[in-house]
Amino acid sequence: MASRSQIEVWRELNPIPFRDALTIMNARNAAIANGGERELLWLLEHPAVYTAGTSAVATELLDPRFEVVEAGRGGRYTYHGPGQRIGYVLLNLALRKRDVRGFVKALEEWMIGTLSDFGVAAWRAEGRIGIWTEGKDGREAKIGAIGVRIRRWVTMHGFSVNLTPDLDHFSGIIPCGIAAFGVTSLADLGHDVATEAWDQALLARADAFLAQIGGPESFT
Repeated sequence: MASRSQIEVWRELNPIPFRDALTIMNARNAAIANGGERELLWLLEHPAVYTAGTSAVATELLDPRFEVVEAGRGGRYTYHGPGQRIGYVLLNLALRKRDVRGFVKALEEWMIGTLSDFGVAAWRAEGRIGIWTEGKDGREAKIGAIGVRIRRWVTMHGFSVNLTPDLDHFSGIIPCGIAAFGVTSLADLGHDVATEAWDQALLARADAFLAQIGGPESFT
């Protein structure tokens, strides 16, 4: 079992281009699998970009106004950009529960719990990927996305939560292939949440997340 000091946290305050982050994440994933690096939670944001998962459908790219990058994760098209906080989670499930569904469920509950700390009731929806809440129009809207890849039992990619992004940027794609529902953000719902406050709330719930996947460690 990994020790408490083996899970590292990187918090970026300046945007990291997606391609650069993907290169770093791939290298770190391999190093963790080989035992050469610590596990990692990487909190960051990207300049505006559309990323294509392994199930992406070309007709769901409606307006490629930003760079489109093949991400290598599961899922379809996703937007990343300023005002959206991303968590890349690189953990060795071989040291915990080798349960991919359980890992994804734990990520979902981590996001849902953190959103509740800011007064936003959120949930998972049967048959729809991501985290959902009630939008301003009273209909369900997506506030967070999840996309993961697991290689040699080491996870990569993770989740994103919309703090203050330009919601019009999502209109260039059908987010995650779901056209029937819109996208929202904490700001759109009237919640002013700074990056620092979000990160602190997320990390405050990290131990509970780790306990769900079978590890008592803490992020450092």
